[in-house]
Amino acid sequence: MTRTSSDVGGAGPDSGQRPGSGLSENAVAARILLVILVALVAWGLSIFFFGVPGLYLPALALVPVVWIALLAITVGG
Repeated sequence: MTRTSSDVGGAGPDSGQRPGSGLSENAVAARILLVILVALVAWGLSIFFFGVPGLYLPALALVPVVWIALLAITVGG
């Protein structure tokens, strides 16, 4: 009897993992959501400690980042 990748816990056809990938799609999605949640909590703490400037200064600082991300999406990079 030969052992397949699904027998040893590898990335088989039903494992939900891409071959060569260490994380499943659910794990990647969970990490992305965690990063978004942490960023929102940090922004909320900024508003709590600094008031109105804590609201608009992080948004103002992210304008170039979002602009570059939109360009990358548009170009396909």
